[in-house]
Amino acid sequence: MSTSILFQDATIIAFDVESKGFKIVSPGSLWVKDDRIAGIYDESTPVPSELPADTEKVCAKGKIISPGFVDTHRHGWQTAFRTIAGNTTLPQYFFRYGQYAAMGSFNAEDVYIGQLAGLYECINAGVTTTLDHAHHTWDEETSKAGLDGSIDSGVRVFWCFTFQTIPNDFSHERQLACADNLRTDARLATSPTEFGVSFDGWNMSPAEQVKTIVDFTVGKKVPVLTTHSLGGPWVIDNGPVVLDKHGMLQTDVPVVISHASFTTPEDIELLRKSNQYVSITPESEMHYGHDNEHSHEIMDQCALGVDTHFTFSTDMVTQARIWLQATRRDLYRTKLANNTIGDTNPFDVEQAFYLATVAGGLALRRDDLGVIRVGAKADLVVFDGDSPNMLGFVDPLAAILLHSNVGDVRHVLVDGKWRKKDGELLPSVNGDSWKETIQPRFLASAKEIQKKYAERPLPKIEGKLFEVADYAILNKVNVKRLQ
Repeated sequence: MSTSILFQDATIIAFDVESKGFKIVSPGSLWVKDDRIAGIYDESTPVPSELPADTEKVCAKGKIISPGFVDTHRHGWQTAFRTIAGNTTLPQYFFRYGQYAAMGSFNAEDVYIGQLAGLYECINAGVTTTLDHAHHTWDEETSKAGLDGSIDSGVRVFWCFTFQTIPNDFSHERQLACADNLRTDARLATSPTEFGVSFDGWNMSPAEQVKTIVDFTVGKKVPVLTTHSLGGPWVIDNGPVVLDKHGMLQTDVPVVISHASFTTPEDIELLRKSNQYVSITPESEMHYGHDNEHSHEIMDQCALGVDTHFTFSTDMVTQARIWLQATRRDLYRTKLANNTIGDTNPFDVEQAFYLATVAGGLALRRDDLGVIRVGAKADLVVFDGDSPNMLGFVDPLAAILLHSNVGDVRHVLVDGKWRKKDGELLPSVNGDSWKETIQPRFLASAKEIQKKYAERPLPKIEGKLFEVADYAILNKVNVKRLQ
């Protein structure tokens, strides 16, 4: 169906292609035609007198229209773990909540409804694009369930099938056949969801198996490949140097390396040479201790992500805010260590906002995502600039990044279609209501999974991680005075 929507009298965070920076249009109007931004208007360029007769006109006075936020790393299927792992460490995650530990505790329904409910959290927070490292691919049924949930959400999901070695009969050959079958699902032709690939076995899998994954990804022209890389004592090094040895970096396929902790100068050089990106997940890397000590040195090849959204919020504004202030603190400290004081702020709000929007699109080699310009995808978030915490704003970028919360998100459009309107979440693509259908299905699934985990003892963390890195005893902080 053809759609036409006109937002009137708003503050618009537009993108200027020539300067590669944001251009504020206020007051301005924005016209959405079908799945694209068809026009941006101000006092010098008025709205055309003749718009389609069925154009929906939306008063946006006092509102800020932002590009949709782009999350370049998450695991949507894990939503049912929400709040039961607030103090977990990364070794505990591996042995309790990761894809291998969770196998057998989730059926296809659990994967589907967890993925769908998690993506509704995206919609609610104004995250319109997410790169999903879908490592729930234990068999054909659970694999398809994650793709189904992505398509039904209406969110722009780059759903990345994970090739992995798991202890059942889902062989590598079956995984290749399953991935190809899902890649050609007819629904993808009309959905904002796209099929991608994820793989973490670059160093551990047989070379001939790795080659089949490279050949599949490149030969099928898959839109994106993603991988985790930690390095250092974490052992899991799938960084640029490793990927380049397998011929994956210098291809037409966008590669997004999640975390990329302990990057080396050679890694950084390869990222720039190949124009591939790192997904910084600030809250995750602080929570679990991955670290991101060198990430600020390569921010021209970085975007932002969330990771395990069950341990914190999917809200990308929060991730950008944390990264902004953590980077500022770290760079200030370099001066304080020499008993000096920095003369200027080392990291601007505009740049942090850029990482959560424009850079996410560039990481996917999609310059029509994460931006407001004529011809770009109509993935939009409308904030209430008259809320108590934003009222009186002058700089809309600072208003959103430093002062907004999820409650300020009034409207969300993905691909030109309403996903949230007047603060209310709209039905899924297949017509399921958030409150009447999705909520109860998710709660039933989550209750059973959480019951299983309540009965499961915590893993013993001792010896060495993956028989390589020693565990160290951390001093616990205590807010209570010891008697």
